[in-house]
Parts: sequence; C-alpha cells; structure tokens
Amino acid sequence: MLSVGRIARTSAATTVAAAAILWGAAPAFADPAPGAGSCDDFFCVGVKIPGKKGGQGGSKGGSGSVKDKPKDTSGSDKSDAKPECTYEPMNPQPPADSFFWGEHDPSEGGALYTSTCADLVSYVYFGPEGPPGGAIVVDPAVLAQEALDKMLLRPPAIGITPKPGGMGLVGMPVYLWTERGPETYGPNVASASAGGVTVTATAKVSKIVWEMGDGKTVTCTTPGTPYKAAYGTNPSPDCGHRYTKPSVAGAGTYHVVATSTWTIDWQATTGQSGQMTETRQSSVDIRVGELQAVGS
Repeated sequence: MLSVGRIARTSAATTVAAAAILWGAAPAFADPAPGAGSCDDFFCVGVKIPGKKGGQGGSKGGSGSVKDKPKDTSGSDKSDAKPECTYEPMNPQPPADSFFWGEHDPSEGGALYTSTCADLVSYVYFGPEGPPGGAIVVDPAVLAQEALDKMLLRPPAIGITPKPGGMGLVGMPVYLWTERGPETYGPNVASASAGGVTVTATAKVSKIVWEMGDGKTVTCTTPGTPYKAAYGTNPSPDCGHRYTKPSVAGAGTYHVVATSTWTIDWQATTGQSGQMTETRQSSVDIRVGELQAVGS
C-alpha cells in the first residue's frame, strides 16, 4: 500500500507550507481507482499501485533525498516517459495523529516524503526500506562530512610572550593568541551536493585550551590579543597567564600545548541541520626565568 497526497503545479516550498497548514485542518479526500494517475480533488490518499508495495526495493534509511531515473523511452512516444522525480522526507514529519499518515502507523519506522515530478508535488508514504526502484537515499549528515572533508582546518598558529627562543620572567604577563584566518580560526565554509540535496557546512573555533606546562590550563573563547610593547606589564584582556616558578631553574623550558576545538554547523536544503566537532593541536617551548636581586 502506498499513500499519496497530491497538489498539482506548485513548488516544494509551497507544499511544505501547505502541509503545515493542512495538519490542523481536514482536507477534501478523493479515492481514485487503483493505478489512477491523477486526482480530481485537491488532496487524495490511499492510492494503490498494482504490483508494487510501498518501500520495496529501496535502500534502508529514509533520510535525505533520492532520485529515480526516468524510463528509457528510446523509439517510443515521449508522452509515455516517466518524469524524473525526487523524494525528500518531510521535515518535520507530521504528528502521529495527522491524516497524512492514512492507514499507516509512524511507529513502524516508515516516513512521509515530498515527491516532486516536474511541476507535480505529492506526499508519499514509504516503509523503513525507503522509496522503491533501487533509488539511492542521500543522508544529509554524510554530505555534511563530505563538505567538512573539503575544508583545511589548521591547528592554532601560536602567538605567545615570551617568544620561543627568548626569556620571560616569573610574575610577568604571558599573552596567548592565534593567527586569525579561515583555516586557523574560521569561519571556513564548504558545500557538498548529491541527489538534489545540498549541504553547507560552516566551521569556527569555539575554544582554545592552552596547557601551560606548569600544570595549569587556560581556556579561551576568543583568538586572543597579540602583545604590543605599548601594553607594558598589563595582563592580556582576554587570554593570558602568569608563571609563578621558573622553567627548571630557568635553564629548561615550559612545553605549551594549544588545542583548538572546531564547531561545524551544517544546514541542508531539505531543512535538516546538525553539528560536528573537530580538534587540532600545536605546541611551542618557552623559557621563563626569575629576576635575581643583585646586592650592592
């Protein structure tokens, strides 16, 4: 059994809007004969397709968008050609008590799809196996990962006082920062498409955790402020530290590790969205000494 709701000559956006309105209102129903290709009324349900069962022959899943290839009509009347169709899961799915489900129980794992064939938009129910005809189901989350894979997300380009190779002093302010750019801090944007679905992902650094080498950590939610001589002994306004002991009596170093957390938000043209995270790490070694008083 395949349930279909059909609205002719409209757009997918209009369909979704109409669906939102119709969830709370009773439509006019028509019950066409099995195999009927059209409906006389505004909406119809319970259309039986002879020789087919809803959801047979498709890929498991039920999320994303799928596309059926049109029949090969070489040498035949073009009017008999099956129009190219795309299927997208309705997002969100209608409430369990909505008339859209017809005789189906949403708890059985099936889903309602918006079917677009040329300028004809329909509502179609498929079981857990998804749309028929061996159509490939495109998971927007998979496309989001493909978009992420196109990005170059670098670890922090560490800026720090004292500079590596130089010498800092105990008690003096330590400034921490990273270079600001799409690859080191964001935003970094990429897209991926398949089966009529496009996913756009945007990656930004949400925080940098600095392990200072003395057992202390500093968490910064900004890229930090680069140090300038004019700042003197003033502490960093947003990302800084102070050492209370020299690095191994001033002869050794503190190993400073900076770990950035990238937050990747993605949005699909189907209305679905999600979030992923990635981490990147870099490090430097700095020396910190102690100012010695010289007797007169």
